[in-house]
Amino acid sequence: MTIKTLERELEAHRQFTAWLEDAGSAICDVSPQAFAGLFAPGGYWMDYLAFTWRYRTFQGRDEIAEAFGKTAAAAGLKGVEISAHRARPRLARRSGIEVLEGFFDYETSVGRGTAYVRLRLDDPSGQPRIWILLTTLQSLDGFAERAGRNRPRGREHEVGRENWLDRRLREQRFDDREPEVVIVGGGQGGLVLGARLRQMGVDALVIERNERVGDNWRKRYHSLTLHNEVATNTLPYMPYPETWPAFLPKDKVAHWLETYAEAMELNVWTGSQVLDGSREDATGLWTLRIRRPDGSVVTKRTPHVVLATGGHSGVPNVPAIPGIGDFAGRVLHSSQFRSGSEHSGERVVVFGSGSSAHDIAQDLCENGAASVTMIQRNPTAVISLDPCGTMVYAAYADDLDPADVDFVQAATPYPVLKETYQWLTRKTCELDRDLIEGLEAAGFRTDFEPDNTGFHMKYLRKGGGYYINVGASDLIINGRIGVRQAVDVEGLVADGARMRDGQVLPADTIVLATGYKNQQEGIRLLFGDDVADRVGPVWGFDENHIMRNMWIRTAQDGFWLMGGSLMEARLYSTYLALQIKADLEQVLPVQPLA
Repeated sequence: MTIKTLERELEAHRQFTAWLEDAGSAICDVSPQAFAGLFAPGGYWMDYLAFTWRYRTFQGRDEIAEAFGKTAAAAGLKGVEISAHRARPRLARRSGIEVLEGFFDYETSVGRGTAYVRLRLDDPSGQPRIWILLTTLQSLDGFAERAGRNRPRGREHEVGRENWLDRRLREQRFDDREPEVVIVGGGQGGLVLGARLRQMGVDALVIERNERVGDNWRKRYHSLTLHNEVATNTLPYMPYPETWPAFLPKDKVAHWLETYAEAMELNVWTGSQVLDGSREDATGLWTLRIRRPDGSVVTKRTPHVVLATGGHSGVPNVPAIPGIGDFAGRVLHSSQFRSGSEHSGERVVVFGSGSSAHDIAQDLCENGAASVTMIQRNPTAVISLDPCGTMVYAAYADDLDPADVDFVQAATPYPVLKETYQWLTRKTCELDRDLIEGLEAAGFRTDFEPDNTGFHMKYLRKGGGYYINVGASDLIINGRIGVRQAVDVEGLVADGARMRDGQVLPADTIVLATGYKNQQEGIRLLFGDDVADRVGPVWGFDENHIMRNMWIRTAQDGFWLMGGSLMEARLYSTYLALQIKADLEQVLPVQPLA
């Protein structure tokens, strides 16, 4: 560290300490006007549970004052101090604005919380004013995570009694008790939530239909590798080894998830499947029928069910392509595709143009398929892995704590997020000009959202529709992967796809990389129409610009949804676990406070 850098850090700490000493009384007071006066005009207050027991964003002093007035007394903040376990305060330039940013901790009426604040230094008063404040609840009194200083002591010296393994095996069987939570799905979302709950003292059972934890990755197509770097995808409590590659292969992720479940002492029933479930309003308990590996069906009763089958339902979306029953070859959904080597010498048509379609087409092409053609149904956002993909995820780096970066990323109100993505998209499209022009010339249509917010906003709004180029785009541009538009396809015939001009695109295999149905349909299959309709659609922005029905209480009591990427699982698992624990301890308000 240079002397200049050290001086800058010391100055940031001095300024932040001075601001917090002055602002602390207004933050802890119940005066709406005093609190709102801390903000710059047009500033944002975001809250994750600490005040509202929801994920909420308020903009402008009037809106902030109104929300604070409704929630401050119940929140009961006190003991504000600079966070000792988060990144130090720092001076930075954000969106062309000089800011001072840092973390502070506090006590609430039910637990402890942490806030991240970004202060503008250009206020006419000469005093720092809040541009963005994110307040969060991090733990409940009496139920802090059993990690670090709070780690359990263990009972390894009890000679002649049950040892650790005896207790673990008995605990996993659930012969002598009912779980407090049943998590349906043992992928990264279910496992990370299970780990959070366990550290809070919640007895959770994870149901995984695959034979092994990690099979949801292990059984996917042979060539799959994550498209963002390792620091983005680390799991709580157990960071990846420093020797691991920047981009993780699917099997490495799969093995790590299996290791994670064992190391975190999660109670997972593998090879098991929830057949159906229903809730009795009188008792507040769900009754679940679960098929075990030996074919037996057991019944478990629990107050809380979490559906953690990912960002989708797990139900393949199979489009009604005219003539699909006439096709003489094989038709596979992408979930059934394993390796391009199984299709060497074949003519393959891939319906779809998202990430899976690109990876499958590339795998086929590089493993000797006679021809590969993608049928593009909708325009697709495409960016290069390097430099653009690397630039987008640059906030996550090996020398930063992912939990701190998650905080900063979460503290981005939708209008700021939109402007940031528009800036990034202009930048990436300029850097990728040759790539985009080459794709368009090859007949591949690109699109970066009507408001030019780019690939990641497509993910947030639609759950797909983008591709980070790891080679397939180059194969499209040089003609090794053909592209046709779905509007030009009349239907399937025995030997391939008939185009509207009468030409037949020959095929031995059709791969439907057409995604999955909305998570609401997964709810419908397991819990019936009433529950599915009560919960409503899943994913995409709600009125508060939070993912609809994700990581928050739904309209169905005792029913929760966990999903998203590894990054989102790491962030939101804390808040979902806190809500469930708060409900079990009867401190969760019946209704959100604002």
